[in-house]
Amino acid sequence: MILKHFQILVIGGGTAGIMVSSMLKRKKSSLNIGLIEPAEKHYYQPAWTLVGANTYNFENTVKPMASVIPKGVEWIKEFADKFEPENNTVITKEGNEFTYDYLVVSPGLKIAPELVEGLQEAMDKGVVCSNYTNPAHTWETLKKFKGGTALFTQPATPIKCGGAPQKIMYLADEHFRKTHLREHTDIVFALPGGSIFGVKVIADTLMDVIGKKDINVRFFHKLVKVDADKKIAWYAIEKDLSSGGCVTLADGDEASLDKDIQYNYKDVKVSIKGDLYGIHFDMMHLAPPQSAPDFIRNSSLASETGWVDVNSKTMQHAKFSNVFSLGDVSNLPTSKTGAAIRKQAPIVVANILKLIKNNILSTKEYTGYTSCPLVTGYGKMVLAEFDYEKVFQPDPKLKQFPLMVGDSSKEHWRLWILKKYLLPYLYWNKMMKGIEV
Repeated sequence: MILKHFQILVIGGGTAGIMVSSMLKRKKSSLNIGLIEPAEKHYYQPAWTLVGANTYNFENTVKPMASVIPKGVEWIKEFADKFEPENNTVITKEGNEFTYDYLVVSPGLKIAPELVEGLQEAMDKGVVCSNYTNPAHTWETLKKFKGGTALFTQPATPIKCGGAPQKIMYLADEHFRKTHLREHTDIVFALPGGSIFGVKVIADTLMDVIGKKDINVRFFHKLVKVDADKKIAWYAIEKDLSSGGCVTLADGDEASLDKDIQYNYKDVKVSIKGDLYGIHFDMMHLAPPQSAPDFIRNSSLASETGWVDVNSKTMQHAKFSNVFSLGDVSNLPTSKTGAAIRKQAPIVVANILKLIKNNILSTKEYTGYTSCPLVTGYGKMVLAEFDYEKVFQPDPKLKQFPLMVGDSSKEHWRLWILKKYLLPYLYWNKMMKGIEV
């Protein structure tokens, strides 16, 4: 058993862990920092949407973990397993113990296909694909598709980048048009919520895109089972069907459809089994369910929902004042994106440095800013930027770039350039280096 003490111990070598470690070292090089991360590789996952549509090389999304860990930070290549925050201790799977003055918890989330029956067996095989796990297989699936029902879906759990399940759908639509398959294809987007996006001005733009692309959206559809052999995705309808005589299938009379559930109805094959509706598909892309890692959910750091319980403005733990958490694993009530981490990391760093120096928190606060680059086709994008209040809120720092001239809530080619070229550059050369952007 190794027992070693660090001033600051960071859990996770993803975007949040590397950015916080780099910023801390940049601001105070003498800090004694340890980083627990078992992975050998670090991925720029925001580009996986583009990989799945064959417009970005997968090789350019990955670098050796050793190359991004800041100089002077000790890399502990182990799995964090247990927390003893009362004793300022983290225990790894290998049984080694590490103590700290301050702890930063940022291991990200885990892909949890086991939460949907049959999904584990279906994932990334045959005509079922996901950019979240294997974007190369997504492209192979799109290439092999010969027409029919192309089903795109997302789970009811929180996920990384809530817009990603529909981005690949818009790109697939254009690919099908280029290959002359679109007229033989029905595209269906099934999602558990009642809106295409949580920010109205962005939702309005996306519904215009949906209309132009002739896509059928099925709201309030919660995926509960995947039958890969029969190619059926089974959904529970998350709307009270007992009141108001809601109708989810046309049965020859589209006028009777519940317009809150169906938009731009297409008569694709649907089976009914009890309260479940099974959409038959010829290909399916999905965002799998996601959750906090087990060692987080089972710890005293977790809230009732399983995510790390922190203050929404300071990211300080609700119970343990020397523990902070940010990124996907936290229970911050905002979308889980790298753009959110870009704004969260400076707050965490400022708070830790102020605590070390004066034993008080910084006056800086996180407003919930996040952004979702919503690719709507090859060469087109909308940039959804918003805060805790779901108010469209463009970042003044991004507005300094010439590409950001104009209304970013509307489709534009300049935003595509931002997504494909500028954001990866900022990620590797600024964020990973601890430079605030």
